[in-house]
Amino acid sequence: MSPTDTDLPGDPPDMDWEQVQESAEFRQLRHRLRTFVFPMTALFLIWYLLYVLLADYAHGFMSTKIAGNFTVGLLFGLLQFVSTFLITWLYVRYANRRLDPLSKRIRDDIENPAAKESE
Repeated sequence: MSPTDTDLPGDPPDMDWEQVQESAEFRQLRHRLRTFVFPMTALFLIWYLLYVLLADYAHGFMSTKIAGNFTVGLLFGLLQFVSTFLITWLYVRYANRRLDPLSKRIRDDIENPAAKESE
């Protein structure tokens, strides 16, 4: 397989993708992504596991009525959905502010290398 076999339509010819990957901007982009994604994933998994463990081993607590037939278990279950939407909103906000501008700069440098050299 030649290097051109993996090129996508619209890719600049003779692009050294390893050089792009090793650039300071790309490393910064990868670092910014990981500093959000890894902690948020861990936090959500802990929250979800807590819910599952409480549902399995703390029947009395989870069946505690809050109002009418609305229980702590039902509240925690609904909060799983709320936390999913909250994480999605936080990620979109973070990506718009911290990831997208940097990825746009990297893409612009790739698509128009002459502009970068003239700076």
